[in-house]
Amino acid sequence: MREKEPANPDDPKGLIRESYRIDGITASECRSILTEWALSLPLGKNERAAIAALLQRHGALSPAHPMTALLQEALDAPVTQPVRRGGRAGRLRDS
Repeated sequence: MREKEPANPDDPKGLIRESYRIDGITASECRSILTEWALSLPLGKNERAAIAALLQRHGALSPAHPMTALLQEALDAPVTQPVRRGGRAGRLRDS
């Protein structure tokens, strides 16, 4: 039986860590895991800093893993500000 690893604040549920342990995991499966990971982060956690730390921790050991490519893609993506949608102004603008 595997010894329990200490909690990682950048991967609270260990989702990213476990994805690297799955033999034959696909990019699509990694995308689903990354989405679940993002939803499990505590409010106020800096996602980009967490991704960078996870890449340093796991990506260096497994550069050809699909999760490494996905984390790098997420880190390289431009930062955008959310746009408010809906409400009266949104309905008037679309008319």
